[in-house]
Order: sequence, then structure tokens, then C-alpha cells
Amino acid sequence: MRVLLVEDTFGLGEAVRDQIADDGHAVDWVQSLDFAEASVQTTTYNLILLDLILPDGHGFGFLRKLRATGNTTPVIILTARDQVSDRIEGLNSGADDYLVKPFDLSELSARVAAVARRYRGNPNPLIRVGDLEVDLGDHRISRNGQPVELTAREWALFEGFIQRPGMLLSRSQLEDRLYAFGAEIESNTIEVYVSRMRKKLGRDAIVTVRGMGYRLDTHDQ
Repeated sequence: MRVLLVEDTFGLGEAVRDQIADDGHAVDWVQSLDFAEASVQTTTYNLILLDLILPDGHGFGFLRKLRATGNTTPVIILTARDQVSDRIEGLNSGADDYLVKPFDLSELSARVAAVARRYRGNPNPLIRVGDLEVDLGDHRISRNGQPVELTAREWALFEGFIQRPGMLLSRSQLEDRLYAFGAEIESNTIEVYVSRMRKKLGRDAIVTVRGMGYRLDTHDQ
């Protein structure tokens, strides 16, 4: 997934960014609402992690404006405000989840995964794609009963494919899953990862459509 993190506390922002990146997601970290608004206008995100108290305003206002424009991107609020009234206001403003600081980073990862599954229309973390059995919650894959180990970036690409099984994904769509703003992208990065994944998932698991992109083969190998 591509995640927008809106958090002005440097230490926490750094820790959350690293945790989400380690989970295999591309993270854009901004520290103000102005930058957050500019980001959502130029980039399509799969999830927003939103602090409430920012230097240039309150997160509730940003969230209400986001929903008023028809943007349905999932939002998890991250805040030290733990009053029930604050949680109710956050949910009524359009938040999908609410996590009170300080929180365990592993819990954040679990909440991110749960929200992502709901918005993919598949709350069940266990699915089957071709001859692959996939546990979306634990990031586990088995092929014909044998475990398959993917790196975080390989998983990020694989997750993109299983969200749209059988559909074509362009090189730029796949690159967006791996890189945050400003990251340098080597020209053959996607080809390298696809080659590695084929060795693990099966030679024909990922099909190349020359000049257009790649798609996941949903038939048994």
C-alpha cells in the first residue's frame, strides 16, 4: 500500500514511518496539514495515518474536508486525546479507526492490515490465489503446502497483485507501492523483484504483458 503519515512529532513520526515501511508499504511523511492536503491532491493513497494536533490546524477539519470532497481513503487517527467524546467526534468525522498514544507499533501494524482488508472488501485474512494460500494478516504464503518467504518489498508488490487478481498493473503502479516521495528509482527495479518472486511463487505466477505491465495468474500452476 501507499500510506500518508501526517505527524509533526519527529521521534514518533520516524518510528511509525519505519514500522510501516518494514511492513512492506511505501510511506510519505508530512508534518503539517498544508502538506497533507497537497499530498492527497497529487497522489492516490491506500491509507492515511492522521495526528490531530498539527502546527497549522486540527486533524478533524482536514478529515471532514477530505470526506466532503468524496475522498474515501481509509483514515486511522493517531492521537494522545483519549476522551470518549474525542473518539466519537473522530469516527463521526469519517475516521475508520482511532489509536491512542502511546501505542505499540505492532498494534498499529495490525490495525493498518485490518483496515486495508476491509477496504479491499475481504475481511477474511485467508485467501487462495491459484495454487497459493495467502494469510493477509500474518503476511504468510504457502505454495502446495510449502511456505514461501517474501521480503517486505516483495510482499508489497505481491499485495498489489492480489488486490487486483488477474488485472494488469503498470510499472509505475508497482513503483508507487515501493517508493515514497523523493526516492531514487532504478530503471530495472520492478523487473528484478518480479524475477525474484517468480523463483519463489512459480515461473508463471506473474505474467508479463510486454510494453504494458504485469498481472498475477490466478489459475493453478
